[in-house]
Amino acid sequence: MAAGGTLLAALPARQGFAATPHGLNRLRERESTLPPITFTDAEGKDYTQAEFRGRALVVNLWATWCPPCVAEMPALDRAAAALAADGILVLPLSSDRGGAAVVQAFYERTGVRHLRVWLDPRGAAARAMGARGLPTTVIIDRAGVERARLEGDAAWDAPPFLAAIRRLAGPTPAEPTRGA
Repeated sequence: MAAGGTLLAALPARQGFAATPHGLNRLRERESTLPPITFTDAEGKDYTQAEFRGRALVVNLWATWCPPCVAEMPALDRAAAALAADGILVLPLSSDRGGAAVVQAFYERTGVRHLRVWLDPRGAAARAMGARGLPTTVIIDRAGVERARLEGDAAWDAPPFLAAIRRLAGPTPAEPTRGA
């Protein structure tokens, strides 16, 4: 695999066509207010997206029994590491009914290191967000507005995807100035 996380980035552009990372053509930009969603962490504590106010979110609705979800998880893990310094958090909301133990075992088996265990076991967040299937990924900007959505798996760690996520997230809050 090429540096940067995707083989496609290493392929030469064909005449008139640039290499496009898997899934980029399905990223649908939009501006939509999200309904409140609730999900839990590995310990069962409830969270809402409002608790992440000021941070951009990449919400990935997935399950360990979903082949395309499993296929994209390593790229999503690498994307989480690449985006963390930008204040962008990847929230993989698992709909696995077996809970945190199933997700944690999957992470350990597949080498996922940068994602926390987040759960949507009854699918309430997926329903509230209007997901039509798994995986569905929603990009939410720092103001809490849905900016884009992609249904299906994707090469989230490809440089064009990372650039799109950063752009859709909105500007990074300015560092405080000295003396302020």
